[in-house]
Amino acid sequence: MSQARVGALIDAERRRGRGALSKRNGRFEKETREEIDDGWGSLESLEALTTNIHIEKPRTILTRNESADISFDRSINPYRGCEHGCVYCFARPSHAYMGFSPGLDFETEIFVKEGAAQLLERELSAPNYVPKTIALGSNTDPYQPVERRHRVTRSILEVLARANHPVGIVTKSALVLRDLDLLAPMAEKGLVKVAISVTTLDRRLARLMEPRAATPDLRLDTIEKLAKAGVPTTVLTAPIIPAINDDEIEKILTRAHAAGAREAGYVLLRLPLELRDLFSEWLMTHFPDRARRALGLVRSTRDGKLYDSAFGRRMKGDGPYAWMIGRRFEVAAARLGFSRSKLRTDLFEPPRRAPQQLALF
Repeated sequence: MSQARVGALIDAERRRGRGALSKRNGRFEKETREEIDDGWGSLESLEALTTNIHIEKPRTILTRNESADISFDRSINPYRGCEHGCVYCFARPSHAYMGFSPGLDFETEIFVKEGAAQLLERELSAPNYVPKTIALGSNTDPYQPVERRHRVTRSILEVLARANHPVGIVTKSALVLRDLDLLAPMAEKGLVKVAISVTTLDRRLARLMEPRAATPDLRLDTIEKLAKAGVPTTVLTAPIIPAINDDEIEKILTRAHAAGAREAGYVLLRLPLELRDLFSEWLMTHFPDRARRALGLVRSTRDGKLYDSAFGRRMKGDGPYAWMIGRRFEVAAARLGFSRSKLRTDLFEPPRRAPQQLALF
């Protein structure tokens, strides 16, 4: 790592409990700012980073996509940014659109989408709306710590439950268990699945990669409690990071299946835009002995680059290493008996629309 890059890192005590190491500027910013000690120990007097909440009032809440390599065409993200601080999060570059750093700002400047439930009711009640599974939390975690107070995810689930609308949830948090009173009845109707991301069984590695997410054991416990409540549960071994957690695929799948997960998926590490440098500096700081090999293996799956956004390659990669990861996952999943199921859409009942003024002509 260059000296300039080291100088850009935020002091370890100030960023304690955070994933990224710096506040690297977003790609749209024209100026670069760095904290530099003036020789008088001025940086030592700076306070630890805190989480700041911003209220966002979006015009719509459903996001549409036409991606050929994901299983849903619509999603909801109740929050922008994520306090879990997962250093590998592919959503980090989206914070640049808000004028914030995809680094430490992504996990300390959190946007709450106010009025999400009302917007969702309006969009579901549109005359031409056709129900398909909504992915809840495809970008940032819908059960990150801020949800305890703001309950945006809870309000969205209440709308979906009343409308008998299918939803797939992705989270790393045990907070999802709070909403079992909604999820269990929806599961009885075939309307919900919950995917728990388990990236490692190593507590130390988890602390470094995803410092404010639930511990690995707590995630497995969450899978078990969801399954016992009748909620179909998926384990996501995502992302698989070469030379860091790629040796754990079979162990994670085995433990998750024993806990009650019956579906499984994986994604190979993705490093779009600013995340390339953010993740590289994290690797070089915490795993200097493995950094070169890890990044080399990533390049081997992306035709020599650290990222390839092409459909069909961005999620799973290409080449011998990517092929080996895919076959290991498939063999382990088949041996354990993981399978796939679909959610129902035929029970959908559109929310009652507000009275409309009749047209004169």
